[in-house]
Amino acid sequence: MTARVSILVVAKAPVPGLAKTRLSPAVPPEQAADIAAASLLDTLDAVLATPGAIPVVAMTGDLAAAKRSDELRALLRRAIVVPQRGVDFATRLANAHADVAHLNAGLPVFQIGMDTPQVTAELLDRCVGSMRHVDGVLGPATDGGWWALGLRDGHQAGALRTVPMSRDDTGALTAAALRGRGLRLGRLPELSDVDDMGTALEVAAALPGSRFAEALLVGALR
Repeated sequence: MTARVSILVVAKAPVPGLAKTRLSPAVPPEQAADIAAASLLDTLDAVLATPGAIPVVAMTGDLAAAKRSDELRALLRRAIVVPQRGVDFATRLANAHADVAHLNAGLPVFQIGMDTPQVTAELLDRCVGSMRHVDGVLGPATDGGWWALGLRDGHQAGALRTVPMSRDDTGALTAAALRGRGLRLGRLPELSDVDDMGTALEVAAALPGSRFAEALLVGALR
């Protein structure tokens, strides 16, 4: 990457009973939230290590009640933290992009979530670099959604407001909405979102020694 970029992480405080609920009953709510916290921490490590990145986290939820709260707060002190705004997820995503575009005017915005702990600084660097000759990039997820959205103008994320989220056609509908604005859209590598225990185990197997893998192993053994 030769230029500065805002890397936006859209995150939810990993509070027991509210985070990674689809991992239960395989693991109890406390452990599911700890797995979510580990995933977010690994993600933040990758973002913070990405060359040229200005890290921004759009956060919702009660961080004081979250698992690994102290460790999360320590990493978040190295990022700009903004609150999520909006009554639904699509609106919160669009607003987060707009907020970052306003904070870091003139810089592209590259957004990920906290469900892909397998991301690395090297992968993020390559993905951001691929934005040079297009208006935006979209990273498809194996479940039909998407794991990353990069836009040279973050205000163009307003297209997300009309896209239904958490469906098996969300990725295709997102691409169509962005192209409907006349944007040239590039495609990023496909990744798996960690939303269920089967996918979590597959991702963890490729991440030995990570916080995420260790948290999942502890949960599986209980």
